[in-house]
Amino acid sequence: MNNYISNKTVSVHIVTYNSADDIADCLTAVYAQEYPVEQIVVVDNASADGCAGKVRAFSDTLTAQAPSAQQQEAGAEGSLKSELHVPSLTLLGNHTNTGFAPAHNQAIAATNTDYVLVLNPDLTLEPDYISRLIARMEANPRIGSATGKLLLKADHSRVDSTGLRMNRARRAFDRGAGEPAAQWPESGIVFGVSGAAAMYSRRMIEDISVNGEFFDADFFAYKEDVDVAWRAELFGWLAYYDAEAVGYHERGWKTSGRDSKPMFIRRISYINRYKMIYKNEPARTLFSTLLYSLPYEAAAHGYMLLKEPKLIKAWGSFWAQRRNLKKKRKYIQAKIKSLRTGKTSQGNKAVER
Repeated sequence: MNNYISNKTVSVHIVTYNSADDIADCLTAVYAQEYPVEQIVVVDNASADGCAGKVRAFSDTLTAQAPSAQQQEAGAEGSLKSELHVPSLTLLGNHTNTGFAPAHNQAIAATNTDYVLVLNPDLTLEPDYISRLIARMEANPRIGSATGKLLLKADHSRVDSTGLRMNRARRAFDRGAGEPAAQWPESGIVFGVSGAAAMYSRRMIEDISVNGEFFDADFFAYKEDVDVAWRAELFGWLAYYDAEAVGYHERGWKTSGRDSKPMFIRRISYINRYKMIYKNEPARTLFSTLLYSLPYEAAAHGYMLLKEPKLIKAWGSFWAQRRNLKKKRKYIQAKIKSLRTGKTSQGNKAVER
């Protein structure tokens, strides 16, 4: 491993909520990473299934095993002094379910590493996942986020996500979801990365945060990764998909039918798209976006009124948070304007020269 790259620190952040069945496998895969992980932060959102206890037990077991593992490492290397790197594991317990976005902001605030891997507890990684992504991001400082090829745990031949894409109607999708993995061999720049196993640089985190929030806490959960991806793109950052970095995702409710999803989840997922558009859509593209999305909006809301009328209550959270959303929009749009003005000024100076 390149010494310069290995000097870059990384922490892994996992938010759990009734994740007892998955967390041990997830943590085992993190500890097996080739790249030295400095810190693991698990934020437990008031799980009722003993998840926090499993994290503590896992930590205790590793702590007890660490001395003997270090001795074996020293013997294998034939050196008098050798240390096996063991990341620290911090468990932060919340008294209530604060949501995915606020809990990950909590973990980000608890670390100061160069890179942050946001990881779902139902996801496991190949040992070179972190090293591949950091190497790619160090090679191009404009890349602020990266992901690998995420496959379905139940069927490793099928894709879970190879990054995010967003169409002109501002609808976001996981690239390649459900498609054969063999169809996605090429690495490259993407719109954004899925929050299931997303590597973010601290530089980007600090640059695109709004009022100290990387993930928008008003989102609670769902589409917060799309919101970050869009904001990052608007601020000039790139996202990258590395086809050689591989992870396996249980995926949960997204693979089931729509009717199986609780109304609470459907409301959050539905309204967060509009919160995202309200904050991020530049004024210069607002009309064309509205025009392009009109057919979809008419069809979607017609279906909603006929089949899911209770979904309309989601707008209550939008109006309750509108003042905060307005402040965030003002900041985001002002920064976009400043960046565009700066580029124009640089272009003018180049022409003058």
